[in-house]
Amino acid sequence: MNATTMRGALLAALACVLVGGSFTANSLLGDYPYAGGQFLRYALAFLLLVPFAGPGARDRPRSLGAGRWLRLALLAAVGMVGFNLAVLAAERTAEPAVPGVFVGCAPVVVAVLVPLLDGRRPQRVVLYGALFVAVGAFTVQGWGRTDGAGIAFSVCALVGEVGFAVLAVPVLRPLGPRLLSTVVCGVAAAESALAGVLIDGSGWLRRPDAVEAGALLWQAVVVTVVGFVCWYMGMQRIGAERATLFSGLIPVAAACTAPLVGTGSYGAAQAVGSALVCAGVAVGSGASPRFRGKAPTRRQRVSERSLEKL
Repeated sequence: MNATTMRGALLAALACVLVGGSFTANSLLGDYPYAGGQFLRYALAFLLLVPFAGPGARDRPRSLGAGRWLRLALLAAVGMVGFNLAVLAAERTAEPAVPGVFVGCAPVVVAVLVPLLDGRRPQRVVLYGALFVAVGAFTVQGWGRTDGAGIAFSVCALVGEVGFAVLAVPVLRPLGPRLLSTVVCGVAAAESALAGVLIDGSGWLRRPDAVEAGALLWQAVVVTVVGFVCWYMGMQRIGAERATLFSGLIPVAAACTAPLVGTGSYGAAQAVGSALVCAGVAVGSGASPRFRGKAPTRRQRVSERSLEKL
C-alpha cells in the first residue's frame, strides 16, 4: 500500500467513524421534525463549506450539464435525504439493528456493482473483504424485531448507502471533494425543505432545544463538513469499491459511542464483529500482505473514470 492509498484509506476510515457517531446523535433528535433537522444540518454545512469550495467554485458547476446535475440531485435525494428518511421509517417498526445490518451489506453491493457498470469482473480480494465486513457488521449489531415494512425501508436505506458512493463517481473528478460536498449539501438542504413542507406543513421547522442544537451542530460541522470531504477525498484516492469497505466501521463506531449517551452497550459480540470488520478492510484494501493481490492494471486504475460516460 503506497502513501496515496494509505492516505485515502485513512480518510475513508475517518469519515465512516464520524458517520457512525452521527447514529448516536440521531438518538437525541427523536422528537425533532425529520425534514427540518435535515434542512438545518445541510444548510449550515453548505454555508460552512462555501468558503472552502476551492478555485472555480462558480464556473465548474455550470459546465456539468443537465445529466450530471440530475445525478447530483439523485445523490442528495437518495444518498442523503432519502437514506436518513429510510432509516427513520425502518426504526418505526423495526429495531435499529435491522437497517444497520442491511447498510452493512453495502460493501458487497458496491464491490459487485461498480465493476459490472465498467464492464469488468469484480476483484476477488475486494469481494472477500466486503463479505468479511458485512458479517462483521451483522455481528456488531445482531438482528432485532422487525416486520415487512421495516425490512422494506431497510432495503431502501441500503440503496441510499450504495447510491451515496456510486452516484458520486461521475461528478467527483470534475468537481473535486470539497466542491462536490458543498454542492450536494446545498441541493440536500433544498430537497429537505421541500419534503418538510409537503410532509409536515407549517410545523416542519422549529427552534431546537439545547440538546437538539448540540446534536444538529455535531452532524452539520463534524459529520457533514469534515466527514463528507474526507469521504470523497478518500474515494478519489482508492476508488468507490475499496472506500465503501470502510462503511463497515459505521456500526462499529456507533456501538462504541452509544454507551456514552446511554443508548447501548459494547460487549463480546461487538468486539468480535469489530475484529471481523477490521479484517475485511485489511483484506479488501490490500493492507494485509497475505491477501494482497496483484498490482492493478492501468485499465483498473482508470476504470471508474469511464462511469462518467454513463
